[in-house]
Amino acid sequence: MNPLKKLMGETVIYGFSTILGRFINWLLVPLYTRVLSPVDNGIFTNLMGYVALLVVLLTYGTETGFFRFATKDNKDRVFSTLLTSLLFTSTLFLLLCFSFLPQIVSFLEVGNHPIYFVLLIVTIAIDVVSTLPFALLRMEGKALRFGVIKFVNILINVGLNLFFYLLCPFLEKKGISVPFYQADGGVVYIFISYLVSSVCTLVMLFPYIFRFKFVFSFSLLKDILKYSYPILIVSVAGMINLQGDKILMPKILGDGEEALAITGIYGASYKLALVMYIFTQGFRFAFEPFFFNYAKHNDSKKIYQDVLLYFTGFGLMIFLGVMYFLDVLKYFLGSEYFSGLTILPWVLMANLFQGIYYSLSLWYKLTDKTIYGAYMAIIGCVITIGGNVIFLPKIGFMASAYSVFTCFLVMTILSFILGRHFYKINYDIPKIIFYFAICLLFYFVGGYIKFDNNLVTCLARLPLFVLFVYIFIKKEMSFLLTKDFMYKLIHKK
Repeated sequence: MNPLKKLMGETVIYGFSTILGRFINWLLVPLYTRVLSPVDNGIFTNLMGYVALLVVLLTYGTETGFFRFATKDNKDRVFSTLLTSLLFTSTLFLLLCFSFLPQIVSFLEVGNHPIYFVLLIVTIAIDVVSTLPFALLRMEGKALRFGVIKFVNILINVGLNLFFYLLCPFLEKKGISVPFYQADGGVVYIFISYLVSSVCTLVMLFPYIFRFKFVFSFSLLKDILKYSYPILIVSVAGMINLQGDKILMPKILGDGEEALAITGIYGASYKLALVMYIFTQGFRFAFEPFFFNYAKHNDSKKIYQDVLLYFTGFGLMIFLGVMYFLDVLKYFLGSEYFSGLTILPWVLMANLFQGIYYSLSLWYKLTDKTIYGAYMAIIGCVITIGGNVIFLPKIGFMASAYSVFTCFLVMTILSFILGRHFYKINYDIPKIIFYFAICLLFYFVGGYIKFDNNLVTCLARLPLFVLFVYIFIKKEMSFLLTKDFMYKLIHKK
């Protein structure tokens, strides 16, 4: 199969499993914004920002290190060595957290609910250990198994949320007492759901964990960490760029429920950009092992060039589709959250540029110049933190949206410039700029199409969206229109 079609097929599977699962998870947004107050949503948003950051910190670049060294060394030895290291550091993390539990709970300002933190740190440790078996599945091209396990995780999580927030209150009203359920539990049931689903996921990954004999090589680990420590800086800084606003917002805006409520409104509105995030993540899951495995082919640079163009085109389609249908999509949120919708075009574009950055940044991983990735990520961090610290008190949560967009735009530009020097690929920048211009033109034109009925407004914009899709597909990806493409794609998988 054509390598681009193979990459697309794996992106579809990674993305579809994530899309379907995350879409089901996304359906919890209207539930959360109706059964939880903005303050509770603010607590949830803030703590999950810390969770995302800690997971990245505790995996310390081992995913990318595994991909790199599994193609150079014995794959079994690399897997066993890294898994042993992750188990040790995760256990150490739990011991430290429990040793300083009162101080950490005080810092996080959840003093009345220490159980929140306890549930989260156990979940974090489990998720960290699970990252390597998932990387193994990606390395071996087992996208379908990867997707199934991810999807089961989401189903368990969503099912428990529905149980706690819909079924239990219903049963209580009928006079049926549910053990261990308290009506005023707030966000604790979200964290319980995450923990149970993570445990079940780890159990499903056991066959891939225990298929290897125990082998540990300190010298190998040292080499991998030497390669991966800049990736760790990149990953931590990247997560700060994505989650820093949600972590900083309550601290910068001041203590109290008002700051948490603002954080909750911002976080709920941010979730409407989930479609772009899922697309970007699905692409990253497929692309990272792909470009390592394909690097030795003679036409690799041409393939990488086409990948960036195709990714950008599809990302612009998502941006246009979400913004055109926002008048309907906004009702996924409770009405008290509508004030946060102004952030959406900025965070959608931020996620798109993050994906473009992923595509451009293959150069520093293939040339082992990962330190440059760290430099760019640190610059992005400075923009994110600085923008929030300086402008949050002045213009509110729009400062966070502007900051995350500027961060990924600047990182994308830097990666492009540096990549031309160290690993030159002749990306078709004029075409990419052309499609950006057409998309933004259609977006602004669509903004003037307004009717009293929101559904009519969305339908009236639909021809413009279809026109943009047709222009891109017809001009750049006509092979998608061939009769046997989907048959071959499905048959291959």
